[in-house]
Amino acid sequence: MFNGPWEHGRWDQHWRRAWKDQFKAERLRERVFGKGDLKYLILDLLKDQPRHGYDIIRELESRCGGLYTPSAGAVYPTLQLLEDMGAVTSEQQDGRKTYTITDEGRRILEERRDVIDEITGRVRDWIRREGGSEVGQAMRELGELMALLGREGGRALGDPDKLRRVREVIARAREELRAILRDEVQV
Repeated sequence: MFNGPWEHGRWDQHWRRAWKDQFKAERLRERVFGKGDLKYLILDLLKDQPRHGYDIIRELESRCGGLYTPSAGAVYPTLQLLEDMGAVTSEQQDGRKTYTITDEGRRILEERRDVIDEITGRVRDWIRREGGSEVGQAMRELGELMALLGREGGRALGDPDKLRRVREVIARAREELRAILRDEVQV
């Protein structure tokens, strides 16, 4: 294992950036979502039940097989647009804004069902392509681990031993991955 000055220097940064850029380029090569698609996906989610913004983000991520997570910077302005259009209403519940589809929103969904079906087909094809690749699978599994830590990690805050064990598992996994990716032999 090479532990020289390059480990955390320019070369390390270069390869991290290259990995990130390559993955991003592969994922974005074909534009999955067109301009305005998000509003139809959100309306389609809200037809089933009222949701708050974070729940919408999580559910969209789930429906995209963990390969795409819409940003809050995309979701919340879209929710505001839908509210301005009269397609959704919002109400404060438990300190969160909960969004509910209106009759106008249902009308838009029915009118644009062909668009929604086309978007759904594109997303399904994209998931099959990206989710089937080894890199896509690895990235999705990493995303699932991060989501697990985000959801369940709060439970470890009051238990230093549990938090230490979690960090040890992460450190071992990082070192094993580093060895695999650098073709090094673990002893």
